[in-house]
Amino acid sequence: MDWESVIGLEVHIQLATRSKIFSGAGAAFGAEPNTQACGVDLGLPGTLPVLNREALRMALTFGLAIEAEIASECRFDRKNYFYPDLPKGYQISQFEAPVVKGGAIVISAGEAEQRIGITRAHLEEDAGKSLHEDYAGMTGIDLNRAGTPLLEVVSEPELRSAAQAAAFFRELRALARYLRISDGNLNEGSMRCDANVSVRRRGATALGERTEVKNLNSFRFIERAIRHEIARQIDVLEGGGEVSRETRLYDAERDETRPMRGKELSDDYRYFPDPDLLPVRITEALLAEARAQVPELPRAKRRRYQETLGLSAAEAWQLAEEPSMAAYFEAVAGAAPPRRAAHWMMDQVAAALNRSGLDIAVCPVPAAQLAQLLQRIEDGVVSGKIAATIFEVLWNEGGDVDAIIAERGLRQLSDADALTGIVAQVVAAHPGQAQQFRDGKAKLLGFFVGQVMQATAGKADPKQANALLLKALQDP
Repeated sequence: MDWESVIGLEVHIQLATRSKIFSGAGAAFGAEPNTQACGVDLGLPGTLPVLNREALRMALTFGLAIEAEIASECRFDRKNYFYPDLPKGYQISQFEAPVVKGGAIVISAGEAEQRIGITRAHLEEDAGKSLHEDYAGMTGIDLNRAGTPLLEVVSEPELRSAAQAAAFFRELRALARYLRISDGNLNEGSMRCDANVSVRRRGATALGERTEVKNLNSFRFIERAIRHEIARQIDVLEGGGEVSRETRLYDAERDETRPMRGKELSDDYRYFPDPDLLPVRITEALLAEARAQVPELPRAKRRRYQETLGLSAAEAWQLAEEPSMAAYFEAVAGAAPPRRAAHWMMDQVAAALNRSGLDIAVCPVPAAQLAQLLQRIEDGVVSGKIAATIFEVLWNEGGDVDAIIAERGLRQLSDADALTGIVAQVVAAHPGQAQQFRDGKAKLLGFFVGQVMQATAGKADPKQANALLLKALQDP
């Protein structure tokens, strides 16, 4: 408790354009190595970059969504460094004049909401990829990713824990998916994060020496890597040592960070304006186009779910995190009780999707049919248990809810006379348990309800069965 951590994140969001940021080469994931890089991406003599207008529009949409300052004019620079997967010897990025400055992301990490400031968000091109695993003693280079458009989002150093950092990354991913500027597929590298981590004595104002943990691409790894790095730095300082400014890698198998290289400063990259690209003026027409692409955002949607639909904070968070999940839920909740819809989405629907490895966007049960099924529970036509059976039929075979109920005789038994006879038979068949209930073992009511449900193949109305059983048991 004598130390506090100071964390800032640099998140690279791969923009969902069809082509590269400065060339017409394809940007789709999964192509054969070195089949999606053209002369512009490789910096061949005689080639000139041309800015992808859609990448710029996506950056503006993001800036508007976080209520940032949008530059009236932005500029591209050359960031000079030499890696095998950077064939030009420089990366086109933005340094002095980024497209977006300021703004904030609001997070909640098991505590009150916290506003995390954004320093900047700038456009740049991605580098290629070095392949170390496939070639014994050698390194392969795949340049498909070279030139892929990135939006780098840099936070202020206002995060104070690994959990907050993971929450920031999660919120940023949800925002990017809602804005449709990125698919956010972490396993494909569509979002990657570098974490700048330092520690200082609690109450101190000066920042400690920082390290940068590179290329984190999952919520779990971000939290684990930062937690380890915080503990490592505290151990170094308490042991009388000094933290070295360096870039580190996270080893998930060993759950540790390891030194990679010394940390460069901006001067080391020798930034200068790219002579092949003119400054870009942001017009009102382009801003209006970007503004039209900003939908209801995740935080506002969660608040609406709680305030108008009566959902809990946990329910609202889970249902609003993914835009496809939110769209399906809203379609169901528009024709069925919202609380029941939320319960089913987080229980039966989520379990079935997990078992099948499917995304909600391709759910076999249409939202309209799920809504109809939930309304039949509300109407008393079927019980929750019968509804679960109908859901399995819908999932595996498709069909219409009312037709399945009629064809399979699944309508709930709610006729009082018929149920009274069944209840009398059940009580008569278990005199010992009936006497124990009368002697004070109230939990045995559940046993009798189960017996009635078994006798009616699950078709009895549970509420009516409860009432009839209480009467029968209390009036032998």
